[in-house]
Amino acid sequence: MVGAFLVAGALVESTAHAVSPALALTTDRPLFLIVYGLLALATTLPVVALRGQPVAAGLAVSAAGVLSLTAFQTMTVAGAVAQLLTGYRLGRAAPRLVAVAPAVPFPLLALLGQAQGEARLLTLVLASLAPAAALAGIARRARGEARESAAARQAATEGLLEHVARGERARIARDLHDVVAHHISMVAVQAETARLATPGMPPAGAERLTAIGDTARAALTEMRWLLGVLREDAGAAPGVRSPQPGLGLGELNELLDAARDASGTGMRLILRGRPVRLDPGVELTAYRIVQEALTNARRHAPGAAVDVELHYTGEVLRVRVRDNGPGPSHHPPQPNVGHGAPAGQGPSGHGPGGHGPARHGPAGHGPAGHGLAGMRERAAAVGGRLTTGPAPGGGFLIEATLPGAAPGPDEPRGGVGRRAETGAGVAVGNGGAGG
Repeated sequence: MVGAFLVAGALVESTAHAVSPALALTTDRPLFLIVYGLLALATTLPVVALRGQPVAAGLAVSAAGVLSLTAFQTMTVAGAVAQLLTGYRLGRAAPRLVAVAPAVPFPLLALLGQAQGEARLLTLVLASLAPAAALAGIARRARGEARESAAARQAATEGLLEHVARGERARIARDLHDVVAHHISMVAVQAETARLATPGMPPAGAERLTAIGDTARAALTEMRWLLGVLREDAGAAPGVRSPQPGLGLGELNELLDAARDASGTGMRLILRGRPVRLDPGVELTAYRIVQEALTNARRHAPGAAVDVELHYTGEVLRVRVRDNGPGPSHHPPQPNVGHGAPAGQGPSGHGPGGHGPARHGPAGHGPAGHGLAGMRERAAAVGGRLTTGPAPGGGFLIEATLPGAAPGPDEPRGGVGRRAETGAGVAVGNGGAGG
């Protein structure tokens, strides 16, 4: 539509030039009419093909415009508009050099100053606006590409966050399933034992114990079904099972040895208080927090020594993992919101991946990542809390406070209670972070 209007305008303008009083005395008026008409068509007609063949159309319009100005000292206003339009379109669709090339001759013609009158005015206009139109088209294309790239990055980031959060939730569900399944199985076994081993039990009591066992077994079945759904959602391999770790000295030493071998730096295990056997879910949570904290230190503070401290106070278990790396350059420690908070929604985590100021990177700062969000989720799942931030004296500190021993006589951890008395500290390992 625009091309048709430009062609019509150029033909009208060329006809007006051909019948102007300046050519009234010449006998070649029909020839001028034909030449002006052909020039008008050459400078505007290619615009019709601009959408399908922008490079060919742009080069044709530019060549016709240069020929019109140099050989015939004339050009229509519609032809000048067509030149600007094709330059802008080339900037949006063609490579940069190709888009700028058709606009280069016009500044050269303006510097030579061969055109006179109206042609000289149009030459000056094109010398100023033709390069600007091409550059405007290039800038518009660059902005569009930048928006598309940003949208693609955002979609990829959201997909990664969703995938990681889904996997972390499934992993936590598997861990909790193993712990809760043990307790519910004990309920079912004890109910059945009580029903069979208690002499003279009234029928109503035996019926209630049978109902307790049936309910416990139904709960186990439902949990296994839910775990299967979570595994499918996270893309986990079915049927892969392994014993869940705890806070035994051998398990912790094995974990630190593996981290030491991977990083080649010093690791220390520090035990304070009298180690006791905790709830399996709490022990598993503490182990996973230490495991993820060591991975976090190896990834974001390579070469830094790490201290892992377990402090048994009776009421709570304090887990501290500190490295002597650069640490975050600013921001105070970021606490978890505590028990009952949605996963990843604490002050330093928003959304399933968790983003906040607490996580440290190689440069000493950076947004919080999936590891810290997972640790906060684990701590909140067992009724604890977790804080992260700069350690006193430098480095980065991850500290979790988890529920301690249940009421009743403490059961010492095998091989650990003999080595760590209340109020005393035992360091296992070498070359820690100090402090």
